[in-house]
This record gives sequence, C-alpha cells and structure tokens, in this order.
Amino acid sequence: MADQSSATATQAQTSDAILSVNDLRVSFFSEGQEVKAVDGISYELKRGEVLGVVGESGSGKSVSALSLMQLIDSPPGRILGGEINFDGEDVLSMSTRELRNLRGNDIAMIFQEPLTALNPVFTVGDQILEPLMLHQGLSKRAAQERAIELLRQVGVPSPEERIKNFPHEMSGGMRQRAMIAMALSCNPKILIADEPTTALDVSIQAQILDLMRDLQRESQTSMMFITHDLAVVNEMCDRVNVMYSGRIVEQGTTPQLFSEPKHPYSWGLFDSIPRIEEERGVRLIPIKGQPPNLARMPQGCKFNPRCPYAFDRCFTAEPPLIPLDNGQTVRCWLYDEEHEGTAERIEFKRERTIDSRMDLDDVILDVTNLKKYFPITKGVFQRTVGHVQAVDDITFDLHRGETLGLVGESGCGKSTAGRTILRLLDPTDGVVRFSGRDLADIEGKELKEMRRRMQIIFQDPFSSLNPRRTVGSILAQPLRLHDIVPSGEANDRVSQLLERVGLNPSHAERYPHEFSGGQRQRIGVARAISVNPDFIVADEPVSALDVSIQAQIINLLHDLQHELGLSYIFIAHDLSVVRSVSDRIAVMYLGQIVELADNRAIYEDPLHPYTRALLSAVPTVDPQAANRRSRIILEGDVPSPINPPSGCRFHTRCPYAFDACSRVAPLMLDVGDGHQVRCHLYDPNHAPQAPQRAAELIARARELHPVDATTDPPPKPE
Repeated sequence: MADQSSATATQAQTSDAILSVNDLRVSFFSEGQEVKAVDGISYELKRGEVLGVVGESGSGKSVSALSLMQLIDSPPGRILGGEINFDGEDVLSMSTRELRNLRGNDIAMIFQEPLTALNPVFTVGDQILEPLMLHQGLSKRAAQERAIELLRQVGVPSPEERIKNFPHEMSGGMRQRAMIAMALSCNPKILIADEPTTALDVSIQAQILDLMRDLQRESQTSMMFITHDLAVVNEMCDRVNVMYSGRIVEQGTTPQLFSEPKHPYSWGLFDSIPRIEEERGVRLIPIKGQPPNLARMPQGCKFNPRCPYAFDRCFTAEPPLIPLDNGQTVRCWLYDEEHEGTAERIEFKRERTIDSRMDLDDVILDVTNLKKYFPITKGVFQRTVGHVQAVDDITFDLHRGETLGLVGESGCGKSTAGRTILRLLDPTDGVVRFSGRDLADIEGKELKEMRRRMQIIFQDPFSSLNPRRTVGSILAQPLRLHDIVPSGEANDRVSQLLERVGLNPSHAERYPHEFSGGQRQRIGVARAISVNPDFIVADEPVSALDVSIQAQIINLLHDLQHELGLSYIFIAHDLSVVRSVSDRIAVMYLGQIVELADNRAIYEDPLHPYTRALLSAVPTVDPQAANRRSRIILEGDVPSPINPPSGCRFHTRCPYAFDACSRVAPLMLDVGDGHQVRCHLYDPNHAPQAPQRAAELIARARELHPVDATTDPPPKPE
C-alpha cells in the first residue's frame, strides 16, 4: 500500500503536471447501444515527460487522446464526463474559438496514418504553412522559410524542393517526417503521437524515433506516445499507462513496468512478444481469447474471461486502481488488502516447437535469376520510357518443410517477388521451378493443379475477402474449384477448416466485417490451407495485429507447418517475428538479395552492412540489451528502382562504401556454410581497397576469403 512518502511524491508530481485528466468517460452510441470507449480514466502528464499508452486495439488509447482536444465526432461519440485540465485551464468548458487556438498551437497530434491525415489536394508546404500563419501570425514568406527549416530539422533532404511535393509524391517515412514537422511547427507544449511508426520499416522507424526523442529533449515538449509495440515504449517513454477495455489497468515508470509488471494483462502482453534474442522455434504464449465487446462488458473485472489468475471476487466486482508502495498503481484484486502478498506471476515457460519436417534433400522451389520489371509508359501511344526494376536477378531455393524469411524495407521488392513466384505476375526474365517444373512452361489443367499446391496469405485480409459473401461461401469456393471434396461435403470441410484455425464453425454464416482483424487473418490462413497446398507465400501476415493476436497467428502457422509439412516464404519487416518463424533468411535491398543465410548466422553474425543496420535498429523489450546496443542509422531513403545507383545499389547509404562500390556491381559470394553476401568487403579483389572505417568488416572478410599475404588491409582504427 502507498505510504506517506508516496503521497508526498504524488503531490509533487501533481504540481509539475501540464495535463491532468480525471475520471474521463467517452461513449459512442449506435443502433441503440452504448459503447464505452473510455470508462473513467485518470492520469497526469508532467512537463518534459514522455508518457507511453499501450494496449490492444479497442482499448481506448486513441479515443482518450482525441478527447484531449475535443476531436470526438458528435454524433456518434460524446464525452460524458470527467475533467481535462491543461496548464490550469478546463478544456471541456472551452469555447470553439479557444479550442481552435488550443489545437495545433498548444496541443499538436501526429496521426497514425499520414497519407489519410494529409490533404491530398494541397502540397506538404501549404499544409505546414497554414498553422504557422494561423497561430503564429507569420507572413507567407516568413512561414515558408520556417517550413523549409522545419523540414530540414526533421531530416527531409532537399526541403526547398520537397515543400512543393504533394503527399502521394513522398515515401511513407517522408510523409511521417512532414507530419512531425507540421505538429512541431508552433512549438506545442504537448505532442500526441498516435502509432507514429506502426506502418514503417524498422530502419525508418529507428530514424523517426530518434528524431522525435531528440526534438522532444531539445524543446522540453511533453509527449504522449500511443502504441501497441512495447519495445518502442521501452526505448521512448519515461512512464507508461497500460489500457484494457477503456480503463487504465496499470501505471508506473518504464523501468518498473519492464522489470516488474504487476497486472496479469501486462504479463500476458510481455509473454506474447517474439524476441530477437530468442532462436527460432520458441513457442509464443498468447493471451487467450479476444478483447471483450465494449457494448457488452463482462461483470466484475473486465479482464476476467482471459485471466489465468481470476478467482470468485473477479467475477462479481470490478477492482479499483490500487496504489503500491513503489509508486505503481494496478487495477487487480490480487493486490487488495485481503490478497496482498499473494500476487505471484506464473512463469510460463516458452517451449521449443516440434521441428518442422524439413527435408534438405527435397528442393520444392528453385528460383534462378528472377526479374520483374514494370514498364513506364508516356504519351497517347503509351510509349515505354523506362522500367521500375522491382525484382532484379534474385536466386534462391526452398526445401520441403522449410520457412524462408524475406525481409527488407518497403519498396525493396519482397511482395513483388512472392507474387511473381506464384505467377500472379509474369516474370520479365529468369526461371521459377516448382517440384522440378518450370512454371513458365505450363498452362491449362497443369497450371491449375500447380496453383492448388501454391497459395498465398495476403497482407490485408479484409481487402482480400469478398465483403458480399459469407465466410463459409468464401472457404467453399476453392474446394469446389479444385474438386477437393464432393459438393455435399463442402460445409463439413468448411467447419473443419474453421476449427483448425481456432474459429467457431457456427461463424461460417457471418460476413468478413463481422470479425476482428485477428479473426480475419485466421480466415485468410484457412482459405490458403483449404486446398491442401505444399507451399504458401505469407505476405506480412501479422504486421497489423496486436502482439497477443500476432502470437496466436505465429503459433498457428508453426502448428500447420508441422501437421501438413508446409513450406513458407514469410515476408515481413519485423525482424523479431522473422527470427521466430524462419529457418533461413534472405535480406532484400532495391530488388536484389544482398545476404542469404540460416537464422542463427543472420542474427548472430550478419555480414552485409545493410543487414547490420536493420538488426541494430530493432527495438527490444530488454532494457539492458537496449542500453548495450549501438544503433546504425541509415541516412536517406531507398533510391528509386526506376533509376537505381550504379555499382552496389546500397553504396549511397553505406557507411563503409569506397570507390569500387560506386563503379562495380558486387557479386553474390558464398563465404561458407551456405552463407551468401553481396558486398565488395568480402571479395578478395576489392576488400584491400576499403578505408579504415571498414577494417572490422575487412578482417571478417579476410578470415572467410584469405587474400594475398603481401596485400594487407588498412590497420584497425583506434
């Protein structure tokens, strides 16, 4: 229980708070039902502090943040009660004019999806100029100079030119930087960042996080950072609110939460996370079940249907937020006076999964010199004026029962490679052999049979499911198309498929919009395995899911691989997830594979500078690992695949690049044990020419490829 010193500390914190929220309640009304999106939350944000807000989708994170500026649409949403005090002013009693001055000027927001938040018909510059002219009273000329300065400050190259771009002309990372520049334009006292890095690659995410943290420290802006990624919270935040079903269930400092979480829901979140430190094959421990329907909440503690620690009182009365002696607060009956001292976390042991039935002698897929170029046409006669080199000369194989992870930044060609392999796109050049047959040489019935054996799990299950058909109809269609079962047995087969992926067979009559994101992803998996395939391309199958649902899908894919002997190409940008599922990993950059090796070699001994940079940028939930790690920040964006750099395509961003890198395209070198790397540092013909800063990598290259003893590389720098 809290003692007198804790109460004194709380009073000190209150006096230093720039934002104070007390018993905030927000509901949405639809079809006669009340959805309690935020149900009585209270917290403070101190000056210069970064407060993390975490929880699964639907927990009320974004709604609580939008309420701070009264951005809840009415109807259907309405703030029903509570207090929001900003710097001594009552926000809920402000007039329309006062709110207009508050928004963007005192409290600014970085929205989750910049492409939808930015106006597509105005240039990025016009949208940054607007708040400067409105709130700061600057002239258009002065505002334009300030906008260019802001874009330069957030790391946008050539800001004088970029300010003229429309949002669609920028990459995802650039749009996010523009959003940050807009939010910071008026030097707000509070910056709200709503999932600002969810859709970004790990390298761009690292740049954005470092940028936001540096700018926040320089300006001493208070920040609220909303995310479901606990690793990002560990690296960004000072304190954390854990939300569940519209309530705060745990509050504490970041070191407290990550070293000693108290609530069973927090324990479940940490157990669900794939960790980059763990080898492949460790079974994740998801939180059972799904978050509750906010219109029909359970009695008592809202987490009781999913809690392995629930006892009688949890089902009859909801616990309050209970203060602990160390300053944490937790909403759980395990910590009231009657049960004080009995709250002990069950240490669920992550066990290794049964190894998939990989047959190293059976190559099911052989890809040789595969290319896929998209023509760029111009004029009335659609004359070809160039090509987008999406996939440019990749070679690899895949064994039966194996998972090959395909990783890299957005635009590197991962998804295009997967679709071209399946012949959903016709290759420009190269050969794809499946079970020994060249897919370019087959048509008609033979191609139909090959398509049955090769399936895909799409990145966005909602857009890949027909909204006008029931799930049962969607799953039955491939069964009829490929004559998997007699027509009279299709319904039974659909029920079996739904059960196999953890869904209720009675839900076959529902439509896709009636399912959650995790459930729709399970439906996508069910459709892929319905025709008894041998090989599946899983294209970002868990990128948009909460960690608990993500863990369920990853375990499901493991189980299906073992039961059915499936081979996977697993496309992702989350390197922690890739390590959890993959036997071997191919790293792609600008249409080419730059490194290919088994799981352990990639993560424990990466050779290519790009691979090293990607791994150094991965956030971790281990505070000690985060402090030990040296991050390699890649400068700039991936070059255009329309006109890729000469020589090594990575040399424009590589910290080790030397003269030969810009002139000569590197070969894919085999450095032993199946480890392949496309880099001059490992070529005995070029490594001695590298500068001193590459000495460490050169030493590794020399170990793998001994060079002439008379030709020594530069000495290792002090």
